[in-house]
Amino acid sequence: MNKKIAIPLLDDQLCSHFGHCQQFAIVETQGGEIVKYEKLTPPEHVPGLYPRWVAQFGVTDVIAGGIGQRAISLFNEQNINVHAGAPVMKMEELVTLFLQNKLTLTENSCTHDNSPGGGHQHHHNC
Repeated sequence: MNKKIAIPLLDDQLCSHFGHCQQFAIVETQGGEIVKYEKLTPPEHVPGLYPRWVAQFGVTDVIAGGIGQRAISLFNEQNINVHAGAPVMKMEELVTLFLQNKLTLTENSCTHDNSPGGGHQHHHNC
């Protein structure tokens, strides 16, 4: 099974807040092995932009720590699976555990509501 996995990074580890990452690792896998990866610097963060930006690379899956529901919905609209609640660790470790079906996901650490009257209306952290 071939996959293309995006991981938001901060200091070469999973960034616990999706919208605060310095880079995205785009990891290509074939037959359960990492065959290629690149680290890309995203454009300035604007709510809703990162999912569209990441999708242009043919990504099938996103591994994230905390990620807003709007971003999850935008990924899902493009048939990209989101695996939220991943632990902060190095990209290679995350992908290896994911490919072995051993990646332990906890509750999504970003649960704010972007609707009027909810959580972070104009200050989007995840």
